[in-house]
Amino acid sequence: MIKESLFYSKILLFGEYGIIQDAMGLSIPYNFYKGKFHFADDKYSDSNEHLRTFFTYLSYLHISGEAVAELDLAAFKKDIQAGIAFDSSIPQGFGVGSSGALVAAIYDKYAVNKIDPENINKGELSELKAIFGQMESHFHGKSSGLDPLICYLNLPVVIKSKEDLDTVGLPQETAESKGAIFLLNTHTPGETQPMVQIFMEKMKEQGFRKMMKTELKKYNDECIKSFLKGDFNPLFGNLKHLSALLLQNFSPMIPEG
Repeated sequence: MIKESLFYSKILLFGEYGIIQDAMGLSIPYNFYKGKFHFADDKYSDSNEHLRTFFTYLSYLHISGEAVAELDLAAFKKDIQAGIAFDSSIPQGFGVGSSGALVAAIYDKYAVNKIDPENINKGELSELKAIFGQMESHFHGKSSGLDPLICYLNLPVVIKSKEDLDTVGLPQETAESKGAIFLLNTHTPGETQPMVQIFMEKMKEQGFRKMMKTELKKYNDECIKSFLKGDFNPLFGNLKHLSALLLQNFSPMIPEG
């Protein structure tokens, strides 16, 4: 029996919504949650039903000639009929890459001439991001492709622009380390697609567009640069400004505490 690969969750530390408008982004793997394919006794499990729907979308892309990547859809269909399912502990609706891990797993298992994550260059990173963006759009309406990319590579990635991204090392914790960034679990899931729709509606407002292109981009990008340098004094100052902007302008996307 073939051992299925594990795909881990991710955390987008900086760049949420901003990367849609060409701000920088920094995303890292989060190995606490993971998922992999298996063949379930119940050939019509919820996961299998979701895969059937996804197969229909991928088939449409193939038939219409729009597919960016060539997938072995015949093998995928055969596995679906045999009861394949995605066994995942990644919670849905919390922004930690539940659909990203699934997309990465499907590409890894069924892509023809797939790009090797162990030996990848910057051009292939951009190519993969485009492939994953198209595939994940089935779930979110519009996807940057970043989440599946992180799940596929299992490496931190910095996004400098839509066409400029690279793997990156993170600053190491030392005995003298005093600061930290952490996430709080709101225990309130939220679907990505409605959030993206709210964002795209807000982008029709001139004042919101100006805020995104000037203030938010400035503080977001400076946070990433400071974080990667391990320079935490400017990081926390810029993070405070960024948090205030997000609270003021993104309240519909923020759960009530």
